[in-house]
Amino acid sequence: MGPSNKIHLRNIPEECEIPLDPKANLVLDTSMIRKTTVLLASFLLFSGAMAKPRLIVLTDITNEPDDEQSMVRLLCYANEFDIEALIATTSCWLRNRTAPEKIIERIEAYRQVRSNFMVHSDGWPEADTLLRAVKTGVPIFGMQGVGEGHDSPGSEHIIKTVDRKDDRPVYISVWGGANCLAQALWKVMKTRSKPEADAFISKLRVYTISDQDDAGPWMRNKCPNLFYVVSPGHEEGQGGSYHYATWVGISGDRFHGRFRGPDFALVDNPWLDLHIRKDHGPLGAMYPRTTYLMEGDTPSFFWALPNGLNDPEHPDWGGWGGRYELYTAPPKRYYHEPETRPIWTNAMDEVKGVDGKYYTSNHATIWRWREAYQHDFAARLDWSHQPKFKGANHHPLVNVNGDRSRNPIFLTAAPGAPVTLDASATSDPDGDEFSFHWYPYREAGSFPLTIHYRNLKWQGDKTAVLKLNAPAANAPATIHFILEVRDRGQPSLTSYRRVILKVDPTLQD
Repeated sequence: MGPSNKIHLRNIPEECEIPLDPKANLVLDTSMIRKTTVLLASFLLFSGAMAKPRLIVLTDITNEPDDEQSMVRLLCYANEFDIEALIATTSCWLRNRTAPEKIIERIEAYRQVRSNFMVHSDGWPEADTLLRAVKTGVPIFGMQGVGEGHDSPGSEHIIKTVDRKDDRPVYISVWGGANCLAQALWKVMKTRSKPEADAFISKLRVYTISDQDDAGPWMRNKCPNLFYVVSPGHEEGQGGSYHYATWVGISGDRFHGRFRGPDFALVDNPWLDLHIRKDHGPLGAMYPRTTYLMEGDTPSFFWALPNGLNDPEHPDWGGWGGRYELYTAPPKRYYHEPETRPIWTNAMDEVKGVDGKYYTSNHATIWRWREAYQHDFAARLDWSHQPKFKGANHHPLVNVNGDRSRNPIFLTAAPGAPVTLDASATSDPDGDEFSFHWYPYREAGSFPLTIHYRNLKWQGDKTAVLKLNAPAANAPATIHFILEVRDRGQPSLTSYRRVILKVDPTLQD
């Protein structure tokens, strides 16, 4: 066994590596670990309680019902984030006022149900903590509200939050205009040295729902190292861009006026009435009826949701918030101004629709998960008004090769080496039966998989244990395997794990 043949486990202190015979199955075996057994056990325990993402939300709430809808959903996931700011802003649809009172209304509804949420999972913030996070931007549209004299409680709070001593990045979810963030960056760049400003910018991860003012393009051009996820463009005037934007996949995707690929029933008002609005407590009652699209803003925080599938540091890996690739977007007539550098923007997935046909679009990078995220929302609304644990459904607890965390699992194998991924230790807290589905996420990896996966011989996509031989490769390449575990509770819930297999020909004897 050569010294270079190893499994690498990311995040284990001091580069702990486990030697591996490339002809052996890739299954963690404590007999191989010896002196690292205690270290590995500590790692698994720690990673199961991974740090929450820090989240700032900018919202033009009241411009139409979808922001109010997204705020209800966000509060149903408040235990998954450290929500550090909820900032009421303007946009092209709400130019001269902000509406923090609509955020506060929903937090007060959350206050009434928090004790129920705590029965079903832990980590729910106090309502008063959330109220302290509510701030406002200037009631001015776009870049007219950026510059000298335009500091606001919102922009000052962004600076204070990012400056806090915390190594975690700050994820900024922009549902409307972005000028409050632009003002924070303007002030930092004006009052600090370039290295200090660059350090501040390096902590930010921004996902905006298109460009609902001209502040987004300004930030992307002025801050070339700013991590930015967006479908560029705006909807004002003729020939707008919203129907091209990835976020539309949350509840739309029309083909010649008809919904064919995604299941529209899951996002239509009758389903929302039954599972969200009616008889689901005070928080569900705050969810308004859809006027245009349901929750157009939700992908911008779904992206950072730690559910075992998403990884916000890698938008090209895909997840509930969509999949994006890093490149300089070519000029379009609906851009505020040309893009001057690479940003994380639209990418395409090929997905089988509910009609049995395959569709290739950027929208599909979101709607491929629609049943899972809608059922998940419905279950969390059940939690909000069920004071007993047995009164609602809960997620399966996925265990792959002894790892119970929600972090990606990284493995390395030589071409032709047998690989085993074992999820047989998975359980369900409600005692429900559950099923397994393993599959490669073709677009997420670098290995050139065909639609029929002709280069990948594998067995067991519907079983707990996946066995395959690593495919032939002339250069190192990665394959992303997704495990979906779905229970048979009501509504059925899906838990995920992502395994990233690196096929490395340099490991061959």
